[in-house]
Order: sequence, then structure tokens, then C-alpha cells
Amino acid sequence: QVQLVESGGGLVQPGGSLTLSCVASRISSVYVMGWYRQAPGKQRELVATITSGGRANYEDSVKARFTISRDNAKDTVYLLMNKLKPEDTAVYYCNADHPFNTRLTFWGQGTQVTVSS
Repeated sequence: QVQLVESGGGLVQPGGSLTLSCVASRISSVYVMGWYRQAPGKQRELVATITSGGRANYEDSVKARFTISRDNAKDTVYLLMNKLKPEDTAVYYCNADHPFNTRLTFWGQGTQVTVSS
């Protein structure tokens, strides 16, 4: 059974940094890994994705502030978040998508990130 377990969320002041981690169990490195977020009252939205080869894609509002990376040997994907803003406050979810089979998609349980002074 595939499992995605996030960690690293918490409370941070505006302008601060956090690094989220997602450990994937029983999943091939071929999967595209991603981070999504959902703020209260809003739909879940894409933050960033990264292919097995390391090609990254970012939502416009986080470009130049967030960096997604992955360590295939450790089955782990990271999201380094710098210059955090209050509007980054949300539950952040790890996602795994098979590149050729849309039925194979998995989600973690989410980790809360709160940006507030």
C-alpha cells in the first residue's frame, strides 16, 4: 500500500522559512511528485511538481521563493519555502502521480503551515 507522509509544517513569522518533507513508501521513482495546498474556504491548488528526472514546475505566486527537490534514493520529496507570506498559510499536501496512468494518484494526510506574526 502506497503511503505518503508529510512533515515539517508549523508556525512561522512572515519572511521566514520552512522545509516540508514527504516520505513515500512502496512507490516507484517514476512518479511525478508534487506539493499542493488548501487554504480555508478555498480549493486545493498546485504549488510545485517535480519529475523523476528533476524537472520542476511552480505556481506563479511561489516562483523564486519555493524550491522543490527530491531524493529518489530516500524516496523523499522536499519543499523549501523562503520569504513566507501570510497568504501562504494552508494545509500542504504531498502528491504522487504516475506519468502514464491517471488512475494511479496518491495523497498524503497534509501538514499545516501557518504564517503569522
